[in-house]
Amino acid sequence: MVEKPKCPERRIFLKSMAGCALGAAASGIAPFRDAAAAFKGKHLQVWSCGGLAEAMMPAHRLYEERTAVTINYTGAFAGALGKSLLGGAQTEVFAGRVLDLAKKLRQAGKMVYFKPLCFTSYVLVTPKGNPGKISQIGDLIRPGVRLVLAPGASPPGGAAALNILNKAGILDQAMKNAVEKGTCVQRVMDTLLAGKGDVSIVELRITRMADFVGKLEVIPIPEALFPPPPLTFTVGVMKYAKDRDLADDYLSFLTSPQGQEFFERQGFIPALSAKGQELIEKLGVKDV
Repeated sequence: MVEKPKCPERRIFLKSMAGCALGAAASGIAPFRDAAAAFKGKHLQVWSCGGLAEAMMPAHRLYEERTAVTINYTGAFAGALGKSLLGGAQTEVFAGRVLDLAKKLRQAGKMVYFKPLCFTSYVLVTPKGNPGKISQIGDLIRPGVRLVLAPGASPPGGAAALNILNKAGILDQAMKNAVEKGTCVQRVMDTLLAGKGDVSIVELRITRMADFVGKLEVIPIPEALFPPPPLTFTVGVMKYAKDRDLADDYLSFLTSPQGQEFFERQGFIPALSAKGQELIEKLGVKDV
């Protein structure tokens, strides 16, 4: 349905749960509702933005073990999935990035309702040891600092770093220090880890990926510099859900404390957290 892209960050995740580590959240937990009996043997089709996949897959494994449901999962570029859904494509549950997309699906009658799922945040990252001596975003314009970015990455991710630099008032100066202007955030991280750059701007979730965890120094960026549109992830039940009770139960699981742990672990801000609740109000993340 969606063409498999070249960049690993834009990859399509089909259901392959055997290798997913369940983690501490999975041990000794009873079924979420009394869903094991209610939904045993049923199937649920779930689509999401590919950026959520590292959290969604282990969450799905836990839900499957609790309920004996089979989740057929696809994660890919949210814009492509959203365009497909606004056209003729169908899925039962959709977790997408950018609040306006969820609102468009609701207004088009394609989505029955949605809930806030999580939020992303942005950080500066450097190789271990921070050879460029980066301590704040203003350091990106220092002579000799090697900045690596992926402005060509799938929107909104590619543009977000440029927007942050622009809001900081240093876009033009910082870009003069850019030694790489790539199309894939993860490949840019490879450049950084190879010692060919000093600093980049990425989502915190990138630092929790298996290829990069523990290999980067993380430096906060002031929240006031974050561009609002890419921050929000929602999850909604589509009108095509074959078993509404099952779809509702799945959403209740993802937005429960147990489900939210998977997103926190992968570097997201859970909607249930105090910060998540603050962002829900600040960004107006409410069903329409």
